[in-house]
Amino acid sequence: MLEQSVSEIPSVGEKTKEQLELLNIRKVEDLLFHFPFRYDFLELKSLQEIAHDEVASIEGEVATEPHVSYFGKKKNRLTCTIQVGLVAVKAVFFNQAFLKDQLTMGKTVTLTGKWDMHRLQLTVHKFHRETFDEAEYIEPVYSTKGSLTNPMIKKMIAYSLKAALPEVKEMLPPDYLHNYKLPGRQEAIHTMHRPENKYALKHAKRRFIYEELLLFQLKMQWIRQVEKEKTEGSKKVFTNELVSGFIKSLPFDLTPSQKRVNDEILSDLSSEQRMNRLLQGDVGSGKTVVAALGIYATKLSGQQGALMVPTEILAEQHVESLSEIFGVQLNIELLTGSIKGKKRQAILERLVAGEIDLLVGTHALIQPDTHFHQLGIVIVDEQHRFGVAQRKQLRDKGLTPDVLFMTATPIPRTLSITSFGDMDVSVIDEMPKGRLPVETYWVKENMLERVHQFIVKEAEKGHQSYIICPLIEESDQLDIQNAVDVYNDLGERMPGHIKVGLMHGRLKSDEKDDMMRAFANNEIQVLVSTTVIEVGVNVPNASLMVIYDAERFGLAQLHQLRGRVGRGHTQSYCILLADPKSENGKERMQVMTETNDGFELSEHDLKIRGPGDFFGKKQSGLPEFKVADLVEDYRALEVARKDAVEIMKKDLLNKDKNYVLIKEMLENDPYLQERIFD
Repeated sequence: MLEQSVSEIPSVGEKTKEQLELLNIRKVEDLLFHFPFRYDFLELKSLQEIAHDEVASIEGEVATEPHVSYFGKKKNRLTCTIQVGLVAVKAVFFNQAFLKDQLTMGKTVTLTGKWDMHRLQLTVHKFHRETFDEAEYIEPVYSTKGSLTNPMIKKMIAYSLKAALPEVKEMLPPDYLHNYKLPGRQEAIHTMHRPENKYALKHAKRRFIYEELLLFQLKMQWIRQVEKEKTEGSKKVFTNELVSGFIKSLPFDLTPSQKRVNDEILSDLSSEQRMNRLLQGDVGSGKTVVAALGIYATKLSGQQGALMVPTEILAEQHVESLSEIFGVQLNIELLTGSIKGKKRQAILERLVAGEIDLLVGTHALIQPDTHFHQLGIVIVDEQHRFGVAQRKQLRDKGLTPDVLFMTATPIPRTLSITSFGDMDVSVIDEMPKGRLPVETYWVKENMLERVHQFIVKEAEKGHQSYIICPLIEESDQLDIQNAVDVYNDLGERMPGHIKVGLMHGRLKSDEKDDMMRAFANNEIQVLVSTTVIEVGVNVPNASLMVIYDAERFGLAQLHQLRGRVGRGHTQSYCILLADPKSENGKERMQVMTETNDGFELSEHDLKIRGPGDFFGKKQSGLPEFKVADLVEDYRALEVARKDAVEIMKKDLLNKDKNYVLIKEMLENDPYLQERIFD
């Protein structure tokens, strides 16, 4: 019965079948797992308990004759007064004129709707033909398409529960059900559609949250295992004493976080398995130093390294900083699109001959004529700026190079577990000693003159400022500051010796690089820009970041922008110019002034924006769960991941009959079939 087409259900014709298919419901089993997207808890409350705009249920006597008025085409409005205790409540029904005869004077009625506390008015969604017999009444609400209605779907689900529910098999092993106190699958399905009370519903949801997250984590672990089996790594042979000696020679001490991540990377490099690791770290947390240690270990084993970054000027800065770290111990070379002709040819010849230990560059690293002698480690900085194909092209330059992706965008733990579940994740979650936190202030536009004075004050101290605007040019649609206008305005306001520059996304790549070089060399003291500097160069002399219309940016982006300052030894500042109208906007500004911790901010951002918007819905690749919520259910996600790792490690899918159904479900999963079985 589970596999039967929905067209076998009485009253389901061709049109209904087509509309059910839009909801991905094709067979009876799909109906059983078409869970309500919300539940209306129709709990009787006193008027004093109901908040303004809350959907609630009230009970009272009809105190006036109902009146119907007509407007528009086939639209009507029915009103009457309901006496609730000592309060006269106005009840408004839209397009429910047929209820007039049932609202007789003196009759006790129960109504559910949206409460307007100021008008003492209830806009009624549902008229209950009987008063509640119990303390609460739970109304499941299903997602629909076309002409499908909730009553229609409820009727089909009622049929499916009766005809097919007994055929549903339990997929979770008994130990999990017992240890986590989860209801069985049949019981949980029944409760999801027909909850007896909030307690039973909570546990049914808990069961399916865990089931969904466990299956997803098993997919990730299976992919990881297969990838490791398919791609044996090139084990690096080096002495830890030499690496330790190199660390001691550095002019600073590693933070405990850096030491931990370094140990993880060195362990990967000395393993037979290929490294596939994501390194997360806030701006300025010292990711480059840790990556350098991996490069050094690779050099000791006689192999080469490649570091790919999104912009030429960032590549130049990496060469400069890595040359300072390594001195003459490594031969480092730069390869970008600007390097052409004989110079480029000479670099490529030295590279294939093995005379270059580390090649740093942009997309030039993945051109067809770039060949390595023996590529041992691939590092991709700001990995989200490159597509999957580009990252793969760089990996393929070696036989089985170890791969380290780096990002300065703090990703909440729940998202890193799901989005990068097939990778190992390392986190540097503390700043080097002596780094002064950036002081952040939220001001409104009436303070703009004082902000201008502060820019001049910082310039007089020999420091530089970034001024960030959301748009390049004036927009008729949006009343927000734009880079061109602000550039012109500041050009007039700043004293002659303070040079103002302008940078935005419409400039050519070399024009942007020239502008950033001029700023880095302090030829420009104030740089007006759009967010193209979000991932930019290191300018330790920049001490002030001013962000116009800051409410238009997400927390992660604001934090990235703030990370452009505070890189030197002087106190730095970030000023958020904003007048947010929404509560979310105000909350973002407040949170920015309270913490400099990128991971804490990313958790706030996730709660405010949701997981889909965090990465952008189009390319997020995040799974769509029916019941689980990545923000709310992070503890269950941690448990599911731990269990999935154990299941794969002990090979329980093959060795234990209690896991047969889980294995079947995974083998029939389209995502796994695409990644593994084809």
